[in-house]
Amino acid sequence: MSLTSVLSADAIDSALKDCQAPDSFSPKKFFQLCGLSKKSPAEIKKVFAILDNDNSGFIEEEELKFFLQRFSAGARALTDGETKAFLCAADGDSDGRIGAAEFQALVSS
Repeated sequence: MSLTSVLSADAIDSALKDCQAPDSFSPKKFFQLCGLSKKSPAEIKKVFAILDNDNSGFIEEEELKFFLQRFSAGARALTDGETKAFLCAADGDSDGRIGAAEFQALVSS
């Protein structure tokens, strides 16, 4: 399954263009621009499953670094600062990884 089964390619492109410069990525703004924040819980769960590259049930820091590349292969990697800020914003139980419920909460907030 690809992200374009849930999100429009144009919305993904728009969101990626907004954060092309290093240290310009904001998870909440990205989710709004790509349209994910307006999707149903089931659709957000589908996106989480796609982003969980190793199918562990969690998005770990290493997967977060390449978060944008899951939306488009040519996208940049997140900087270390962006990766840590993203993790801090979503990791409600401070276990160093983002579970499906934590991802849902961040996307919907």
